[in-house]
Amino acid sequence: MTADLIRFFTTNWIGQAIVIVAQCLAVTIPLLVAVAYMTYVDRKVWASIQLRRGPNVVGPFGLLQPMADGLKLVLKETIVPSSANGVLFIIAPMIAFMTALVAWAVVPFDDGWVIADINVGILYLFAISSLGVYGIIMGGWASNSKYPFLGSLRSAAQMVSYEVSIGFVIITVILLSGTMHLSQIVDLQKGWIWNWNVFGGGLKNLPLALVMIPMSVVFFISALAETNRPPFDLPEAESELVAGYQVEYSSTPYLLFMIGEYANIVLMCSLFTILFFGGWQPGFPIDFMDGWNTHPCAASCCSWCSSPRPSSCSSCSPW
Repeated sequence: MTADLIRFFTTNWIGQAIVIVAQCLAVTIPLLVAVAYMTYVDRKVWASIQLRRGPNVVGPFGLLQPMADGLKLVLKETIVPSSANGVLFIIAPMIAFMTALVAWAVVPFDDGWVIADINVGILYLFAISSLGVYGIIMGGWASNSKYPFLGSLRSAAQMVSYEVSIGFVIITVILLSGTMHLSQIVDLQKGWIWNWNVFGGGLKNLPLALVMIPMSVVFFISALAETNRPPFDLPEAESELVAGYQVEYSSTPYLLFMIGEYANIVLMCSLFTILFFGGWQPGFPIDFMDGWNTHPCAASCCSWCSSPRPSSCSSCSPW
């Protein structure tokens, strides 16, 4: 039975499609939950700064407020301005949403835990992040209003500008690691904390920390600008442009823009960790776990269904 299931999910195109959909959902659902509660934390922090309470009514401590907001935005009527380009007005938030999600295809969560384990993952992320700006430009232009148009131009200029600095920073990581494969970059940082790229990638490279620590700071600042977070929130500029490129948006299109923006924030945090702080490596040796995935019987075991090792295996004792 187990062998038939393995054969179905590895050779049959329907089984392969089910696996791909399951992998996408395993990434997307936690990401959407993280995005929802990032908005909650965001509102709580701003409320504290302004001596307010913030969300505190829906659910205990207001924890269900993101769910209520999401439901409200989905159920509201989608209003398209009469002077707007209707097709582009609807397509723009879809582009922003989709580019934010497909970027996660190459982000590894653990050794082998990645949807697309390609050896040019960094180039893929560069390409996808460059496409994301089109959704914002299209949204501002299609609204046919001066405030969204000015906001979209600001956003395009800011995002393209800071992509250059992020690119130069990532080049230093590529030169240090010798690869653009994200999983290999993390694997090279295993061991003690001084093996992390932010400290030069090992004791022999410790002087490179004088370069890598400033590079990590530049990456952090550029990531703030790339995701339009304060103090780089000029594209939104609520004090002068009402709400920037999303002035005319409401209901689901507005929700798609917000999910795309916060998903990019989580993506930048993940990249920051992977490139400089060892990814899933804890900063101390974990040699006792190294042989778990390289066992001679691993090829005949199903990792996702915990099937037992065959009793004929002579290199290990039965479970």
